[in-house]
Amino acid sequence: MKLFNTFSNATEDFKPINGNKVSMYVCGPTVYDYPHLGHARCYITWDMLYRYLKFKGYDVTYCRNITDVDDKILKKAREEKTTAEVISRRYYEIFAESMKKLNVLKPDIEPFATKTLGEMISIIKDLIKNDYAYETDGDVYFRVKRFKDYGKLSKQPIEDLIAGARVEASSIKEDVLDFALWKRDEEFGYPSPWGKGRPGWHIECSAMSRKHLGKTIDIHAGGADLIFPHHENEIAQSECANGCKFVNYWLHNGFVTINKEKMSKSLKNFVTIDDMLANYDANTIRLFILTNHYRMPVEFSSEALDGAKSGWKRIQTAINEVIKYVGRDKLIDVKDTDEIKNFTSAMDEDLNTSKALAVIFDAVTKANKAVNENDLNSAVKYASILTLLTDVIGFKIEKERLNEEELQNRLNSIVNEMEFLTSEDKNLKGYSLMEKIIEYRNIARKEKNWAIADKVRTLLDGINIILKDTKETTNWEEK
Repeated sequence: MKLFNTFSNATEDFKPINGNKVSMYVCGPTVYDYPHLGHARCYITWDMLYRYLKFKGYDVTYCRNITDVDDKILKKAREEKTTAEVISRRYYEIFAESMKKLNVLKPDIEPFATKTLGEMISIIKDLIKNDYAYETDGDVYFRVKRFKDYGKLSKQPIEDLIAGARVEASSIKEDVLDFALWKRDEEFGYPSPWGKGRPGWHIECSAMSRKHLGKTIDIHAGGADLIFPHHENEIAQSECANGCKFVNYWLHNGFVTINKEKMSKSLKNFVTIDDMLANYDANTIRLFILTNHYRMPVEFSSEALDGAKSGWKRIQTAINEVIKYVGRDKLIDVKDTDEIKNFTSAMDEDLNTSKALAVIFDAVTKANKAVNENDLNSAVKYASILTLLTDVIGFKIEKERLNEEELQNRLNSIVNEMEFLTSEDKNLKGYSLMEKIIEYRNIARKEKNWAIADKVRTLLDGINIILKDTKETTNWEEK
């Protein structure tokens, strides 16, 4: 497997530090506003990598942080006359729900910055002790010029960075490039050896990755906009504090653009994930994003999304039809087929998802042909391939429900055996009748009338309809 390493500016063979185990860190969101399509691009991309590494057999520990203390969070808290905790919790919950809707897996570890303050303070103390940082009037800054390799990730000499860096205007810093490790803040701050304050943005990721993954990690990923200064500063402070290499593989995804400009909150040209999901399903959004190579910019347009919508409908229809034809219980192991090998070959080529998707669309064509020609063996093969590959790349296949007529035909064969239904109930049709049956069963369960509850389940099972109970409701689906 090969990955493009931003640090070396080359495609390299992927070799984990510790045999089959992979440590992976992704910079998470600063939770002060609604997540947008740019966030979707980033986290769908690294979700895809996480899934693929596990498919390859790696034991992956994926850590994605939450920045819940930041200037932008505090600004919104002041505007709304509330606390930073209220703002960050509100927007974290919105972010988490958006990721769930997009079928983005939860990371193995999701640390919050405010829960890792002790580790940040420990690293800062080490940096001060070793003369890589200095305190002045409650602020602590990193001495950039003491780290001779500064700029090695972004490939910029320090002389150029002095002119181009986004730096804080401050007369108390020793050098214009020095960046904040700790900021004095009497109003919203936390206790520290330097007085009340809060961490600088960069130190958060260094502390959280070290705490949960170790001093040297395999993969660090994020958006290309983080290369400088965020990831450059992470390298400097981590390597000076830890005395060893910080990251082996730096991976960065390209921007989502509108009219060739990066989508961002600061430019006020962003489309929220909720706005997107009001018009397109999660699989369409994922297909739109993965059709493009992860390192390339993606131009947002309704035309591109409509194309992805048509493409997804083609995949979804083929999967539903071929599985209906062969039966879900007939799926087989297909990992040694040419299609899986071609898919793996594409993904091993620096996650070439456009080639991988071509394998999926080719399997769609062959699955449709197998069904049309009544070729059961081929249909089983391609049903299995499509089920596996769509899962690996992160699509969520929704089972097609029986249409109202099909459902009615099935229910007709058992409805007279349900003595608890009234004659009026039995005149209901399709979905309305099914809802009434489930309602009666739930009443029976509540009253602990297990005879009726069990009879309903048994009768429906006999016509290949299964019930799934949750705390809130009961759902049904075709076997």
